Amino acid sequence: MTALALHTRALRARGKKALVAYFTAAYPDDDTFAGMVRAAADAGADVIEVGIPFSDPIADGPVIQASSNAALARGATLTRALEAIARLASDVRVPIVVMSYVNPILRMGVTRFAHAAAQAGVAGVVLPDVSFEESTPFRAALRGAELAYVDLVAPTSENERAREIARASQGFVYLVSITGVTGSRAAGKADVEAAAARVRAATETPVYVGFGIATPEAAAEIASVADGVIIGSRLVQLAGEGGARAAAGRVGDFVASVRAALDR
Repeated sequence: MTALALHTRALRARGKKALVAYFTAAYPDDDTFAGMVRAAADAGADVIEVGIPFSDPIADGPVIQASSNAALARGATLTRALEAIARLASDVRVPIVVMSYVNPILRMGVTRFAHAAAQAGVAGVVLPDVSFEESTPFRAALRGAELAYVDLVAPTSENERAREIARASQGFVYLVSITGVTGSRAAGKADVEAAAARVRAATETPVYVGFGIATPEAAAEIASVADGVIIGSRLVQLAGEGGARAAAGRVGDFVASVRAALDR
C-alpha cells in the first residue's frame, strides 16, 4: 500500500473529513507558491495538490487556465515544479500529489518522471487526460516508484465503469462533482450524493469530491456524503488577488475556515 493510501485511510479511520488544497506550481511566482502551500498545510489541509502548468488544460476552468498561462510565461516547467516540490517536501508534513496533463510527462519519459517525482517527495499523481483504458503503462511506472495513481470518476460514468475505476484508484478516488471544467459552477450535495454512494460502495479507498467547491459551507455539505473535498479554483483565485505579499495569509485564513466547517 502506498504512503498516500496509508495517510488517507488513517484520516478516515479517525473520522476526519479530508481537505485537499490545489495550487498551480510557480503561480503567481515561486516564492508565493511555496508560502501558500506551507500556509495551507499549517491551516489544516490534509493533502496538497500541485498542478503542473500546461498550455491546453482541458479539464480546467478560466481561473486555473489563467494561472497556468501566467506560470508558463514565467518559465514554469515540469522539472522546475518537481524541484519546487522537493524544496517543500522537507517541511510540509502532508502528502503532495501532482496533477499533470500527459504531454509534459511524455516529453520527460514516463519512467523518468515517476522516479523524479518520487525523489522530489511526491506521493501520488493525477492525470486528467489519460483514459482508464490507456492508463496501464502509467500505473506500472508509478507503481515501480511506489507512487499512487489517483483516478478520476466522472459524474456521467456508467455504474460498472465507475466501480471498476474506483477499485483501481490508489490513495483516494477523485470524484468529479459536475460535468464541465473546474470552477464552472457551484456544486452541491444533490450533484454528488448518488454517485458518491455508488463509488464508496465499490471500494475501500476514500472518495474525495472536487470541482465547483468554493465555500466552507459547500465543502461541509459535500463532505457529508464523501470522505473529503478538493478545492482548487477558489484557492488559485485567492493567490492572484490582492497582491502576492499577502497571498499566504489569505490562503491560510480560507483553508482554516474550511477546516473548521469540515470539523463541525
